[in-house]
Amino acid sequence: MPLIDQSTLKQFTGTEGYYRISRRHLLTDGTKYLAENAACFWMMDAVASHLSEIGTADWFVVVKTTVSNLKALMVYEDGNGHEHARQEIPYTDFPLTEITLYACWDGEHWVIMLPSEY
Repeated sequence: MPLIDQSTLKQFTGTEGYYRISRRHLLTDGTKYLAENAACFWMMDAVASHLSEIGTADWFVVVKTTVSNLKALMVYEDGNGHEHARQEIPYTDFPLTEITLYACWDGEHWVIMLPSEY
């Protein structure tokens, strides 16, 4: 597995492409790179699933994932400290101890991105 770290991910600013993972969910260049190189399409699927449940009343969602002892906790917030949902992942080999993703509703799709791509 190629090296994934926060400095590698910060190279992504904006995006040139969008990659469909479902009818209403898109990845940016950065989240596609992350999913492929950290083998974490499961994370993108979890985000997409929760975004569908959260709905589009809040057009912006922050997803904070922390990893400890091969387990992950994903917390979905509105960016102002209000929690929409949380999910415990019983096992993961995700290589980072934490990562934050943003999701924005563009009127037709949820776009899942790295903070540097916002």
